[in-house]
Amino acid sequence: MTERLALLFDQLGAEWVLWLLLVLAILSVAAMVERVLFLWQNRVPVAELQPKLLGALERGGGEATALLAPYRGMAAVVVAAGVREMHRGPEAVAEVMAAITATEKQRYERFLMFLSSLGANAPFVGLLGTVIGILGAFANLKQQVGVGGSRQALIMGSISEALVATAIGLAVAIPAVVAYNQFRTQVKRATSNTEALSAMLLAHLKTTGQSGATAQKG
Repeated sequence: MTERLALLFDQLGAEWVLWLLLVLAILSVAAMVERVLFLWQNRVPVAELQPKLLGALERGGGEATALLAPYRGMAAVVVAAGVREMHRGPEAVAEVMAAITATEKQRYERFLMFLSSLGANAPFVGLLGTVIGILGAFANLKQQVGVGGSRQALIMGSISEALVATAIGLAVAIPAVVAYNQFRTQVKRATSNTEALSAMLLAHLKTTGQSGATAQKG
């Protein structure tokens, strides 16, 4: 069984592993670029919006909705949904914003699981290519026994080629892990900003005691 498996791996070779890693690297770069563009397009200047939102709420829900309308980020989308439900009272608004936040987090976390999995598993894919390459190296060495030439040079050259797969696996994994950590930080920041604006809206509702149609005036 062992000899048959060794023969099978020798016939397959390690080249397909390198092609697989190349495809994964391209997908990884594409995911990173897409996430960077997404975060840029959905940025929300929360620090700038906070005082403006409080003033807009004092003047009515319509003005607050208009203030948030130009932004597509999580904080703006969630709070805008809460503003539209102000007439239902603080408890209903809190539940609505919690539901929208959960949906928005899924949008923000798109492709992050792929980057995490790639960072964790790409080195093992490269290691598989290395193992297959070493098996092939020893198979070739066995065939070269009795033939002229340096056996040591043959072994070292074959192992050197086999280790390329491990190096490429690490080269694919490291940027994926770094990107994943950076994007996770951005998601946490967006969630924190959303909670800050949501708390401001709820505080306004509880302080003014707005409910019914009066919350939608303006």
